Amino acid sequence: MDIIHALILSVVEGITEFLPISSTGHLILASQLLKIEQTEFVKSFEIYIQLGAIMSVLFLYLKQIRRKEVLLPTIIAFLPTALVGLLLYGSIKNVLLGNSLVTVAALFWGGILIIIVELFFKEKDHHVNDIGKISLKSALVIGLFQSISVVPGVSRAAATIIGARLMGVKRKTAAEFSFILALPTMLAATGLDLLKSDFSFGTSEVILLVVGFLGSFLVASLAIKFLLSYIQNHSFIAFGVYRIILAILFYLLILRNA
Repeated sequence: MDIIHALILSVVEGITEFLPISSTGHLILASQLLKIEQTEFVKSFEIYIQLGAIMSVLFLYLKQIRRKEVLLPTIIAFLPTALVGLLLYGSIKNVLLGNSLVTVAALFWGGILIIIVELFFKEKDHHVNDIGKISLKSALVIGLFQSISVVPGVSRAAATIIGARLMGVKRKTAAEFSFILALPTMLAATGLDLLKSDFSFGTSEVILLVVGFLGSFLVASLAIKFLLSYIQNHSFIAFGVYRIILAILFYLLILRNA
């Protein structure tokens, strides 16, 4: 991996982290196209640039995060993923990450599920329109959905948004809760990876991590603003269609001939 690769991956991460199209899936697919070998460092790099994207949430939503009524449902929703991550860390990093077939399958079926949810669970006036009004029961269910996103290609954003929509949360609020819930989730994932790796990176690798972190932070800030503007007048169906098309193209052009 060189600095150009780091910049490209950071842009991919920044654009896709908060859209329901799977940032991890796109990073794996981009690495395949760029012929970047899935080394231990590359896997760690992908986690650190996710952290850069997540920091954009802290920058944009600090006032919201400090509200007590937002903090509790966020903690409750975080717990299932924390438990799954601790128990399955080795399997996730060594077996699932880098598995293109799993990623493509998750992209495809996740796209179908997004379309089904948007078609059959219409937004109603009485649905929750404020994160602080999400019940603890709903928060736990949303957290269970998020825990499924340890499978690359599922998309943490898509999983939490689908969970929130099924629990009667409006689109904009579901998206914003997904943003905020990303903070403890990715901080924990990065911290766990840091402990496991003992931060045993060389100088050139640290430079790549810094470039990737800053790139994903800046691009993610713009992506968040785009998504909130987009869903004011649109559903998530377009993202579901995109996932299906991407999965089919990648399978036909790359995996089938591998």
